[in-house]
Amino acid sequence: MGKTNKNNLKNKLHEIIYEADTPAGKLFDIVLLIFILASIALVMLESVSWIDDKYHDILYIGEWIVTILFSIEYIARIITVNKPKKYILSFYGIIDLLSTIPMYLSIFVVGSNALVALRALRLLRIFRVLKLARYLGASNHLSSAIKASRAKISVFLFAVLIASIIFGTLMYLVEGEEHGFSNIPKSVYWCIVTLTTVGFGDIAPQTPLGQLIATIIMIMGYGIIAVPTGIVSAEYTKNANKNDIDKDSKAEKIHLNSQTCQNCLSTKHKDEAEYCYNCGHNLHIE
Repeated sequence: MGKTNKNNLKNKLHEIIYEADTPAGKLFDIVLLIFILASIALVMLESVSWIDDKYHDILYIGEWIVTILFSIEYIARIITVNKPKKYILSFYGIIDLLSTIPMYLSIFVVGSNALVALRALRLLRIFRVLKLARYLGASNHLSSAIKASRAKISVFLFAVLIASIIFGTLMYLVEGEEHGFSNIPKSVYWCIVTLTTVGFGDIAPQTPLGQLIATIIMIMGYGIIAVPTGIVSAEYTKNANKNDIDKDSKAEKIHLNSQTCQNCLSTKHKDEAEYCYNCGHNLHIE
């Protein structure tokens, strides 16, 4: 009987923590979102010196409250799945850990000579921003579009690198050391800065021919910036159309929910699914 009650409690917690289709699951997600945003606000406010000087104790206590709550959440996510290691080594598992441990590490890293290390540890708390990613459904489409575009973007970047080397070498020959183009690597650096329309201004061509070449590079830069955007946008649109749900046709409608398999953590199960499509585990164990 005790084991059954324990399993029921585990299943109930799993439903609350990992599901968003139930009232309890929705409430849990909303509360977690509020604490994530609050923790981000605390980190930002703490970086403002006058605010930290005036309200340091309040911010410190707030950080500990958020850290303890996130620690409880992290432990709960581990104990409510059948394969804890899979969650711990997953993207969200690593982010959850990185966003929690800095406050605990700061207890052991003490002393004036460790202040720099403490600041670095505190910066790790910004990983809490990435905890928001699990609530952004559109991020899956964007991720798929970027993955599908990686070959085209790689070819594009390689072409830009070749163009930068060619134009950089040409500017080295035209301008020379007397105008700041002392070597080819530095000239290539100038070309990349100009091509990306950043324009630091630390090096500038002085000869009419060099200025003409610089003008051509700057005009090319505006066209080049649009290329990767267009590639990703095209793939994003393609993926969106592929996964688009026809709301007017029940035959084409795909009903997916937020059900997460307790055994393998797979998601995107159909509403009527009784078992996980990945491992066959029962999705509705009471």
